[in-house]
Amino acid sequence: MDKLIVLQNFLKNHDSALIAFSGGVDSTLLSRVAADIINGRLLLVTVTSIVFPEPERLQACRIAASLGLSHREIVLDVTAIPGFTDNNPDRCYHCKFELFSRIKAVADKEGIVSVFDGSTADDLDDFRPGRRALRQHGIISPLLEAGLTKNDVRAISARLGLETAAMPSLACAASRFPYGEVITSRKINMVTIAEEAIRKLGLKQLRVRIHDNLARVEIDPAEMVFAWKMRERIDSACRKAGFVYTALDLRGYRTGAMNEAVSDAVKNNCKADL
Repeated sequence: MDKLIVLQNFLKNHDSALIAFSGGVDSTLLSRVAADIINGRLLLVTVTSIVFPEPERLQACRIAASLGLSHREIVLDVTAIPGFTDNNPDRCYHCKFELFSRIKAVADKEGIVSVFDGSTADDLDDFRPGRRALRQHGIISPLLEAGLTKNDVRAISARLGLETAAMPSLACAASRFPYGEVITSRKINMVTIAEEAIRKLGLKQLRVRIHDNLARVEIDPAEMVFAWKMRERIDSACRKAGFVYTALDLRGYRTGAMNEAVSDAVKNNCKADL
């Protein structure tokens, strides 16, 4: 069966919903389909914080407006969350628990029972300690429930004419830090400034991973030749952001790169909680 139909049928079981909305590929598709299916209240909520760069926040607001859906922003000081700045492997759990506590509070106040997030089937294949927090809060992941992968989401988004179909994947800025390296506002700014400057050079899918004073730049393999030609300007962008050294990762961009250093024992303990 067409996975879009599976998703639509799943959403028919919900009279109203609040969607955790980042304005990225996944939450935009979910919001677009939910708008056609759910007859009751539909509210998009974007949680803004230092790990959610300003251009992405503005993009979320613009896309929500283009969908014609009610949209609200709430501010979260992630640096005040116990266990976040220490950046242990379960950092995402602590952050997601607090984030969805805030989102659930909005849903309760508005009388909305169902709270959705944009997790996909691919998220089950990676180290995702934040999934435990979603389960504890009773958050529903319709895309995952319908069996949609990231590629499925992009394909269906293209069918529906969504501008996000080919948009680079977004991720929390904290994902740029190796576990154990303390997260600070200054270092987050270094990463976001460097990434924004590199994107302006014409590169699309990338990550700047911070390793103390070294920027390890991951570029989509399809753009690697161009990136090499631009290496001096990439290095300049990273230096201006505060880094001393710049390195191009030869393996290129990939999701969950920082999880590669996490032991199998830790990953298995996480999956056991899902």
